[in-house]
Amino acid sequence: MKHTQFPSRFRVPYDQSFRVEEATTSPGSDVESEKKLKKQLEKANDKLYELQRMLYAHNRYSILLVFQAMDAAGKDSTIRTVMRGVNPAGCQVFSFKQPSSEELDHDFLWRSARRLPERGRIGIFNRSYYEEVLVVRVHPEYLGAQRLIGEVDTPDFWENRLSSIRDNETHLANNGTVILKFWLNVSKAEQKNRFIERLDNPKKNWKFSSSDVAERQHWNEYMECYESMLNATSTDHAPWYAIPADNKPYARLQVANTIIETIESLDIRYPAPEAKNVARFDEWRAQLMAE
Repeated sequence: MKHTQFPSRFRVPYDQSFRVEEATTSPGSDVESEKKLKKQLEKANDKLYELQRMLYAHNRYSILLVFQAMDAAGKDSTIRTVMRGVNPAGCQVFSFKQPSSEELDHDFLWRSARRLPERGRIGIFNRSYYEEVLVVRVHPEYLGAQRLIGEVDTPDFWENRLSSIRDNETHLANNGTVILKFWLNVSKAEQKNRFIERLDNPKKNWKFSSSDVAERQHWNEYMECYESMLNATSTDHAPWYAIPADNKPYARLQVANTIIETIESLDIRYPAPEAKNVARFDEWRAQLMAE
C-alpha cells in the first residue's frame, strides 16, 4: 500500500541498518511533564475516536496494530490507554500466548490469520506471529511441539519464517489492511524496576511470574533476535516503530500519534448518500415530524 503515508518518527529504516544498542529507550530530560503528556493523549483519544468512526463507515480499509516487547514494557497499558474511548464495535484485541494443541496442528501463521480485523475495523495483536521468531528462536526446544518437517533451528529455517511473514504482510497490505507494528523498547534497568514494583505492590503481585526472572537471563539473546526481526520485516507497507518505553505516558502518546497520522493519510470519508435519496430528505423529514 504505497499510497499510505507512514510517519517517520521512530520508524525502523527499511535498509536493515537498525541497531538495537543505538535505539533510545528514554525520551530524554527535556520531555514534557506527565500531566501535559496525559492531556495530549486525551486529545489524541478524541481524534482517534473520530477517525475510527470514519474508518468504520468508509468500510474499505482495516487497521492491524501489532505490539511486541519484553515483559513489563507496557503493552497492555498502552493498548488500554491509547484505545480508550474507541467504539468497541470497531475494535478487536487479541492476545497470543502459548499455542493450543489445535493451533500447533497448523502452520505458525494460522492462529493469527483467524483474528485479522474485518474491513472498517481496528485489530490489535498483543504479541503476535512474531513470537515465532523471538521467544521460539531463543528457545528452539519449543519447535518440537510443532512437528515440523526438515531441519529446524538453522539460519535457513529462520530466514524462511521471516520470509513467510513478509509475504503474508505484503498480501494483507495489497488487500486493504494497513499494518503498524510497535516495538516498545524498554531498558533492562527499567524492566528490573517494574518487576520489583510488581513484587512490592500487592495490587500488582498477580502480574509477576517466576518466568519473568528466568527470561530476563536471556536478555542479550532477545535483543539479537529483535534486531534481526526488525531489520528483516520493517517494510514500506508494514513498518516497525521502535518506541522509547521507559516513560510510559510518552510512549503511549507516540503510539497514538503514529496511528492517527497514518489513518489521516488514507483516502477515507463518510459515504455520501445517493442523490435520489437526498432529494427525498425533506419528504421523509416531514413524515417524521407529522407523527
